Amino acid sequence: MSDTAIPADLLASVIKAATAAGDRLMAEFSPDARPDSRADMAAAGGHTEELVLGRLRPELASLRPGAGWVDEDMETTPLPPGEWWVVDPVEGAVNYIHGMPEWCVTVTLVRDGRPVLAVVRQPVGDLTYAAMLGAGAHLNGRPLRTSAKTSLDAAIAVTGQAEAGQDGTYRRIGESVTAMLGQALLVRAFVPSTFPMLLVATGQNDVFWQYEPVLPGVAAGALLITEAGGTVSRIDGSAWSPGSPDILAAAPALHRSAAGALATVR
Repeated sequence: MSDTAIPADLLASVIKAATAAGDRLMAEFSPDARPDSRADMAAAGGHTEELVLGRLRPELASLRPGAGWVDEDMETTPLPPGEWWVVDPVEGAVNYIHGMPEWCVTVTLVRDGRPVLAVVRQPVGDLTYAAMLGAGAHLNGRPLRTSAKTSLDAAIAVTGQAEAGQDGTYRRIGESVTAMLGQALLVRAFVPSTFPMLLVATGQNDVFWQYEPVLPGVAAGALLITEAGGTVSRIDGSAWSPGSPDILAAAPALHRSAAGALATVR
């Protein structure tokens, strides 16, 4: 499996499928949306997934019949060998249902534990981020490069929020923000993880880290960043792979100092 080349036209086909999925969401998107309760949010989120998955999943299956599909119970565990589609039909659904523009469709093909193809389609703004292993990362066809900064004190650093109920992870998030505030220029927290990772790939942000990430939130960004020249690992500097309990992505000259800033957090 790992020796089989990815067809050159697969990326274009995935872009077409993700764009169509985004169009279906955009047709019902309202910047005036304001849910009144968590029940309203849950209902709206379920509806948005239904708009996309019924067509997107079979489309992807037809493109790569031998690839598996990563379901929710596989999003925080190592993946078996072979190819797997990692998809979030509405990444940033909480933003979508509150009328904010930071939502997208993400599609990543993972092969033997490594992202090899990624598409992020953001309908608001007509933005398509795409990457293939060894072929670079692009935004609407324009090549991407990560930041050229060399000093953490000039860096914009961003972290993400853990799933609900992870009290130990909440503590680490707080301690890591404090640690990074002492060394970076600016520290932010953002949901979903995809968007700050996209900005690391474009060079507009410099560092991203997260504890207990779910795979659909970071798989596409990991490939886009590495193909744009950045570095992706676990926070301790060891190799990142699906199922890793944390992730650190940074411009290449900042990766070591970012890992050092977070090293005191346990």
